[in-house]
Amino acid sequence: MKITKKQARLHLLEYQKLLTPQRLNDKEGIMTYIRQVGSIQYDPLSIIDTNPNLVLQSRIKNYQSKDLTDLLYKNRLLIDDWDKNQCIYPIEDWPYFRRYREKGLRSHTKVDLSEHEIIQKVKTLVKEKGPISSKDLNYDEKINWFWGDTKISKVALESLYYWGEVVIHHKKGIRKYYDLTEKVLPEEIYQMKEPNQSLEDFIRWNVKRRIGSIGLLWNKASDAFLGIYFMKSKDRNRAFNQLLNNKEIIEIEVEGINTSFFIRKSDEWILDKVLSGISYRKEVSFIAPLDNLMWDRKLIKELFNFDYTWEVYKPKEERVYGYYVLPVLYGEQFIARFEPVFNKSTKTLQIVNWWFEKDVKPSQELYKKIDEAINRFAKYLNASNIQYICKIDGKYD
Repeated sequence: MKITKKQARLHLLEYQKLLTPQRLNDKEGIMTYIRQVGSIQYDPLSIIDTNPNLVLQSRIKNYQSKDLTDLLYKNRLLIDDWDKNQCIYPIEDWPYFRRYREKGLRSHTKVDLSEHEIIQKVKTLVKEKGPISSKDLNYDEKINWFWGDTKISKVALESLYYWGEVVIHHKKGIRKYYDLTEKVLPEEIYQMKEPNQSLEDFIRWNVKRRIGSIGLLWNKASDAFLGIYFMKSKDRNRAFNQLLNNKEIIEIEVEGINTSFFIRKSDEWILDKVLSGISYRKEVSFIAPLDNLMWDRKLIKELFNFDYTWEVYKPKEERVYGYYVLPVLYGEQFIARFEPVFNKSTKTLQIVNWWFEKDVKPSQELYKKIDEAINRFAKYLNASNIQYICKIDGKYD
């Protein structure tokens, strides 16, 4: 099957619930989206809000972060765990990652404490007093961990988490409170064996899952495949071939691009809708830096001619744009990027910088849509004020 770049963009955005933004509602909408894409990425940085909330605000009408918190820690329909990186995914998928916990994460942590007495001490404390956070543990010895020297008690608690022996029970801000896994997970999920019988099965399942995380993906080295620790390029190629032979995925050619793309067979109806002439209302929406849509930025550059780099880890003098910059989507094109900051103490949303793409010639209609999007964004943040520190092409003083 051969399609145009525009049709590929329309399919991708319709799949991601972004062609008509904020069409979903409430907790049901959150679960619909996360079950479709498998997981959404977590990051603790909160210049405006954390990444999961930024992902969901563009898809859920009148989104409230409390709904996600409830689904995680009250309703227990979602769980914090490792997938692509730190992620949030449906709790029923937990057994599928048993292989990660038993082999992968043990070999990818910097220090193996599995035989250290501190592990049993911390586990006993969790059993007796959980849920607890690392702040509740009084061991001053430090060892080298992911982000430098860290108290051994925290390393022990996080190791137990990576191994699946404890899970995140709840959070206060970014502080995590852990409890024994068997006390938190439903019994049938906790006891379930790894559904994939072999490593080959696991990789094939994961490749298909990652295609679904984005909605349209190619078979090449990609950030979209991060976190599949066991997979090499030959394993990925084998998985794609098996999925094609099993008719679980469909190969798509896109005009002007030499590499083939793939969609899940179960998502073919979305592409059919696009090819039949999908109608949609053009709106402006703000996309999270680690949004599923942005997991493969080279793919985005090919399809949208939009070159995006998340520059938070670059020194200030090396940044092209800014520290925490969000892509701006309008209809089926990225038309700008901007740098917002939310001052929580004054409840002020600051528009620090705004950059239109060079080929965009803003109309009065577009300015109106931008106004509406900024006002929706402010409402979602519960901001009382909007402060324009920059000008949006001369529109704002």
